[in-house]
Amino acid sequence: MKSVPYIFGGEAKVKIMRLFIFNPSLTLAPFEVARRVKERLSSVRKEIRILAKAGLIKHRAKGFSLDSSYPYLAAIEDFLIDVTPMTEKEIIRKISRAGNIKLILTSGVFLHDKDSRVDMLVVGDRLKQAKLLSMMLSIEAELGKELRYAAFETTDFQYRLSIYDKLIRDILDCRHEKILNKLGI
Repeated sequence: MKSVPYIFGGEAKVKIMRLFIFNPSLTLAPFEVARRVKERLSSVRKEIRILAKAGLIKHRAKGFSLDSSYPYLAAIEDFLIDVTPMTEKEIIRKISRAGNIKLILTSGVFLHDKDSRVDMLVVGDRLKQAKLLSMMLSIEAELGKELRYAAFETTDFQYRLSIYDKLIRDILDCRHEKILNKLGI
């Protein structure tokens, strides 16, 4: 949603908020934050100062971390999950660069399910793993959270599905959304 950065004062601030809120155990130095959110160090330093002054994050010996006692933390977390910075079409467009994609399934962080085994399942033909990793890192930078994903060639996925593979069953039996489904699953 394009209006969220305006509400919170900029894209960099939203990315930084997502990073700390969705990774509450991390303590990061400003340069690490800049690398993860793919923003300039100068703008990251400015936004970190503002977020620390607001009380959302706090300074520690080795960097900054989320202040879990922040009174509006749950509300902000729910809001930031609900207004995912990427549409389904954008996710499909990015992932499609990694091969002939047949199925993209989202769960986990996309659906407020912290217990899900994966956040995204990708199935396709001629998957380029390096390209897929690059696209996942790009999506992670937008979301502010490291994604747990599984990727399979179509034949491997169909075989695993036919033998009731535990990982595939766990993914399909849990709450999920199929944002691209050329396999008719």
